[in-house]
Formats: sequence, C-alpha cells, structure tokens
Amino acid sequence: MRVFVKPGSLHGSLQVPGSKSHTIRAALLGLLAEGRSIIGNPLASGDGLSALSAAKAFGARIEEREGSWVIEGRGSSLIAPEDCINTGNSGTTTCFFSSVAALVDGWTVITGDEQIRRRPIKRLVDALNTLGATAFLTREGQEAPPVVIKGVLKGGKVRLNGSNSQYVSSLLLSSPLAERDTEILVDNPLETPYVQITLDWMQRYGVEVERNEDYTRFYIKGGQHYTPGRFTIPADFSAVAFPLVAATLSNSDLLLTSLDFLDSQGDKRVIDILQSMGAYVEKDEKEGTLRVKGGATLHGGLTIDLGDIPDSLPALAVAATQAHGITTFTNLGHVRQKETDRVAEMANKLNALGCDLEVGEDSLVVKGPTKVKGGTVGSSGDHRIAMAMVALALATEEGLVVEDAECAAVSFPGFFDAFRTCGADIRELDT
Repeated sequence: MRVFVKPGSLHGSLQVPGSKSHTIRAALLGLLAEGRSIIGNPLASGDGLSALSAAKAFGARIEEREGSWVIEGRGSSLIAPEDCINTGNSGTTTCFFSSVAALVDGWTVITGDEQIRRRPIKRLVDALNTLGATAFLTREGQEAPPVVIKGVLKGGKVRLNGSNSQYVSSLLLSSPLAERDTEILVDNPLETPYVQITLDWMQRYGVEVERNEDYTRFYIKGGQHYTPGRFTIPADFSAVAFPLVAATLSNSDLLLTSLDFLDSQGDKRVIDILQSMGAYVEKDEKEGTLRVKGGATLHGGLTIDLGDIPDSLPALAVAATQAHGITTFTNLGHVRQKETDRVAEMANKLNALGCDLEVGEDSLVVKGPTKVKGGTVGSSGDHRIAMAMVALALATEEGLVVEDAECAAVSFPGFFDAFRTCGADIRELDT
C-alpha cells in the first residue's frame, strides 16, 4: 500500500485504539485463567490477533464480539498445539507464549514473519531451560526463532539481562503456574513500565508478585491460579504519540480522547517531552483528553533517555527534526532490536529527506529545524516508522509518499481513516 500524504493539519477529535501491550497480556491471562474472561476494547488487529490465535492454539475457546472478546481459559490444563504457532510480526506474543509453551507437557514450535525470525530470543530460551523446561532454537548459529519448547516448567532461580523487558514479563506471567516458587533476578532493567503493566495484569487476574522497587528481583510462588474476570483495555499511549506529533508540527487543533492518565504505560512521558520542547499540549486528566495546538516553536537542547520508552523514538525523532537546536536521544541499544533497527532506519530515512541525524552506538543526535520539501519514503514494514512518516508529511512543503504503509494497522487499525476524519488529505496510490 502506497499513500500520498499532502501537507495539512488535523482538527476535531480522535480516539486511538486499545493498547497492544495490554491486549496481549489480557489474552494470555485469559488463557491461563480457568473460566470465562471478557476483554473489552481489545486491539483486534495485528499483534492483538496474533496473541488471540496463540491462546486458541493452547486450548482457549474464544468468541470475538463487536468491541470485546470472550475467552474460556484452560487454567493449568493447557493442550499442546496441533500445529506450529505463527506469531506474525508480534515480538511480544512470540516471547510471552514461549513461556506459556513451557507449561505444557508436549512440544510447541513457535515462529513468525521474517522480522521475528531475526529478533534474538536466546536469553529467554536459556532462562526457560534453567527453570526446568526444554527449549532450543532450530538454526545453528542463530539466536532467533523458530523456537521449540517442551514443559514442564519447574521453577527455581534465574538471572537474566533486563534490556528486553519482554523476557522478564514472559517469565513473570507463566511462573505462578510452575511447580515450585521462582526467583527472577534482573540485571540492567530497562522498559520497566512494560514490566509494571505485566504486574498490574497479574494482579487483576488475582496473582501477587513480590518485587523490589528497582525491578531487579521478583519472587513468584508456584502452584497459583489465575482468576477470570471482566476487564477493559485502555487506550494505547504508544499510538497517541503519532497524532500528537502530527498535530504539534502542523497548524492543527486536535482533541485526543478516552485516555487513562493513571495507567502504567511509559509512553505517557511523550506528552511531557513534547511540552518540554515547547509544544502546546493541554492535559485534562479528569476528562481523559489531550488538546494539541500546532504552530508553537519547538526547541532542542535536550538529552532524552528512552531506556524505558523505546517505542517512542520514531515519533520523537520526527519532532526533533523541526526543533531549533540539537536533540540527543540516549539509551537506545534495545531500540535496534525491535521490528527493525529503528535507530538506523529513522536516521537513514530522515537524512534522505534532507534532515541532519547522526547515529552513535547507543544514541541518536538530531539537528534542527529542517524544512522537508517532500519525496518518497518506505516504512521497512515497521508500523511505527510508517505512522511517524505520516506525521512528518503534514509539515512538509509538498507532501510525502509513504510506501508499505499498510503495516500501520499492526498497532493502529483505522489509522489513515482517523487522520482523514480529522482533515488530513491522504490518498492511496496505485502500486
């Protein structure tokens, strides 16, 4: 899908979809709870559907209703999948359900698309083996899926690097159903808001975890049970970043609605970062809204640590290209291991449009502002890059053609229609 996005602005109100991170956790715990759970406002697209399909593969019975999922969970009586589980483009689903597979007394094979088959998972595989499961990768010399796993998870003590929070969350979610207690020690914990989201969902389903304040130690009692219930998925602050940046960079007046500012999602910090750059963003916590007025002069001069919010880099890098001065993003090593190497991809794409970005080993330096005339840019199949380029397009002189733009639906189904409803001129081109 190729789209041409003309320069323009956004007006009116826009509601972003349910959180991808919350949806995947809710679906997984719906499987691990014995009985019926009802999940309202799930992300019924891309990664959310990958998690739902994986839950079905382990025996969950699922009814997909308009605006909700009804999940009949299996508790600890999971079944071995009849076929390989293909998680599509979902790294979170791949990691989380690898530990679910370790609860099954039978073999599970998990794979995904080309990007997933490049994303390292060996540290999680090693941790599962340490805790009593049997897990291995199928390709010699590779650290990425396909991965083969057999239970049963015993429990015990394991130490792992926390630069990828998905590994930590994966072990946390399944450890309550292990035979014995589990202690997880984490070095260099990053992305800790995502770990907190995991803990919040475990608590909603009736399981408590003992942890210290810095997310370096977790103690989980074995032989526990998750309790089903009725839950609602909050709006996705990772998705909020794109209309937020798009409105900031253009002559817009946009209201973003249905937001929960008490939620644990770390990407809420994008709001504070843009405000510190000079953007006009008005937050109403009671009403759950953000009002964004474009046209403010943005300034750089900031060093922004993205260790806990790596998904925000594409949107914030675009904003930084229009800020006066130098903006430095740091703690980016794990950003290189997402759907793409987002550090290199954003630098290459924005530099090709005339911007000035310099990549360091663990950093990205953006010099601005740069007037972007227009051109053609690809998404590299990365949903966040696609949406970031659409946000930039509104502030260009002639507009942008964004190629492979359909991947935006992975985390924001209806993204283009939502922007069109708010006044953006986005036209699909013949391929």
